[in-house]
Amino acid sequence: MNLALWIVAGLLAVLALVGGLTKAFMNKAKLDELGEKSGGGWTMHASTGFVRTLGGLELLAAAGFVLPAALDIAPVLVPVTAVCWILLMIGAMITHGRYGQYRFVAVNFVYLAMAAFVAWGRFGPESFTG
Repeated sequence: MNLALWIVAGLLAVLALVGGLTKAFMNKAKLDELGEKSGGGWTMHASTGFVRTLGGLELLAAAGFVLPAALDIAPVLVPVTAVCWILLMIGAMITHGRYGQYRFVAVNFVYLAMAAFVAWGRFGPESFTG
């Protein structure tokens, strides 16, 4: 179970890192263009500041899924990060739902379920404090 939790947290960290880097550092016009091609064009309706803020939150999540436990510095932040990711995914699902992007709603639900598994496992049976 511990290994599964590490793997899922690592996958979420990679997903958050890629999404965060893209949103935080890619030119918004380019991001809008990519979103339009892939069907995820919600960024066209969002301000640059909002997109950059989401990117920053995703970068923090990428660090929070792995580093606290790996460095043994406040490892309780791993499940806290997972709970925050759940909230972020709820917002993403609502946003994609508003634009009729239901395949992204489904993808975000999978990410939410993965984070729920990490939160449950790290607050419960495989807690770092136990």
